[in-house]
Amino acid sequence: MIESLPRREREVFEVLCGLESATASAVRAGLSDPPSDSAVRTLLGRLVAKGLIVHRTVNQAYVYAPAPAASSVAEGALQRLVRTFFDGSAASAATALLGMAESLKDEELDALQKAIDQARERGL
Repeated sequence: MIESLPRREREVFEVLCGLESATASAVRAGLSDPPSDSAVRTLLGRLVAKGLIVHRTVNQAYVYAPAPAASSVAEGALQRLVRTFFDGSAASAATALLGMAESLKDEELDALQKAIDQARERGL
């Protein structure tokens, strides 16, 4: 469903996912070329109505948070990124990500090696 959102709603949702939970003002601060406060509240209200985000009241202010598990949203976003910019190649995307890293910790390298070994075992 995230893919079918209008551009601004998707941007609001992505900012909120990055923040994990936030007020409308904090979401607005994370937007590129932010619209008015009331427009951000309207966009958040639309996302609530669609069941993509939830809100709770904290000190008389609404605090919004993504409704779906962040990992499923991240996985879908990553799949779109790989499909769009890396012609569907997870290896190309991983290579590009590794090229961005200034350094990797030993445990990160171990985790990467383990993922590669598991992919080989599965015949991927």
